[in-house]
Amino acid sequence: MLSSKTSESLAKNAKKQQGFTLLEVMVVVVIIAIMAAAVVPNLIDNIEDAQINTAKGDIKTIENQLKLYSMDNFQYPSTDQGLEALVSKPSGEPAAKGWKQRMDKLPKDPWKNPYKYINPGTHGKFDVYSLGKDGVQSEDDVGNWEKEG
Repeated sequence: MLSSKTSESLAKNAKKQQGFTLLEVMVVVVIIAIMAAAVVPNLIDNIEDAQINTAKGDIKTIENQLKLYSMDNFQYPSTDQGLEALVSKPSGEPAAKGWKQRMDKLPKDPWKNPYKYINPGTHGKFDVYSLGKDGVQSEDDVGNWEKEG
């Protein structure tokens, strides 16, 4: 059993230790702000890298489906027929006599825009690309002409 002096001493110490001082709280806030300043730019870079990698993966999938379309129809869809030819039978020329549905729906790029398609392409037989984050033709475009690695 505790003596009354010990009980009084514990009660006094408890009263002294009831909360944090303003200085202690400010030090913690400053430490958190410094850590956030170091981490947030890295997270933003990782998000942008992930979006670009997602676009590259989608473009590779579309490119592969276009190659299969070409094997069935002996040619790629025209620019006017577009990527929609992978989802529904295209009309117009060139005729798609051996058409098969290649995709259930066309993906949108990570920035919620449709992928672009040009046949003949300026970089190869055909170009499949995203206009990137800014949505206009610029340096941030991601296309099937880019080498992996």
